[in-house]
Amino acid sequence: MDFLFLSKLLPLFFYPLGLIFLLLIISLILWWKYPRWLPIPVIFACLILFIGSNVWVSNLLVKSLEWQYISPPDKLPNVDAIVVLGGGIKPRIYPRAMIDVADGGDRVIYSAKLYKMGKSPLIIPTGGRISWGGGENLPSEADDMTELLLLLGVPESAIIKEGNSFNTYDNAVNTRQILQKLKINRVLLVTSALHMPRSVKIFEKQNIEVIPAPTDYLVTKKDFQEDTKESKWQDTLLNFFPDSNSLNNTTLAIKEYIGMVVYKLKGWL
Repeated sequence: MDFLFLSKLLPLFFYPLGLIFLLLIISLILWWKYPRWLPIPVIFACLILFIGSNVWVSNLLVKSLEWQYISPPDKLPNVDAIVVLGGGIKPRIYPRAMIDVADGGDRVIYSAKLYKMGKSPLIIPTGGRISWGGGENLPSEADDMTELLLLLGVPESAIIKEGNSFNTYDNAVNTRQILQKLKINRVLLVTSALHMPRSVKIFEKQNIEVIPAPTDYLVTKKDFQEDTKESKWQDTLLNFFPDSNSLNNTTLAIKEYIGMVVYKLKGWL
């Protein structure tokens, strides 16, 4: 758990919002002690905000990860199992009437679609629930995903849950144990497109033959098409202003790159 907690905490200081917060704290200290140095951290904070929340920068950064594996469902082969990584599920907590689907929740919907297309007779939803993040006494993500799969028409007999994982490495290790018992080695891996490059490497490190089946794309071809002459200058002007959605997407991409570095140092990919 210590590594898990640190893996969530330390990267916050490398994300745009975390860096901006630290720089503003530094600027307050300088204002009190050394006011002539005050503009320096403020300027850096503004630069980070401008770059991190810029639509063009964000789209290119996200594309560098998401477009590595583009696999239309009709081109995917038939396999013995579909592995769905946890994420994008909001647990049933009052006043929610049921489990909610958040960003990334289309992993469950897409896996159900692949099942109904006959791509595999088995779905393995994976993911536990971290107790210190408000997840105590709650079902695992695998349990919640199973409930949604049942709502989408996937029979319970076609689902094997893996609910003891707290990160992608755990997903791969625990899933390998299930696959070994079933004598399965070739799977369709369903997760968000942004998360797919790291996930593929981690699963392959466990000697699992992975066929990527990405979903939940944050950027599409439309985001890179030329604007019409009528709207080009308006869009260009607006794109110079900070955008919260772009800042979030930039943060998610940085998170993946940091994850790759950390997992590589740990020998997990």
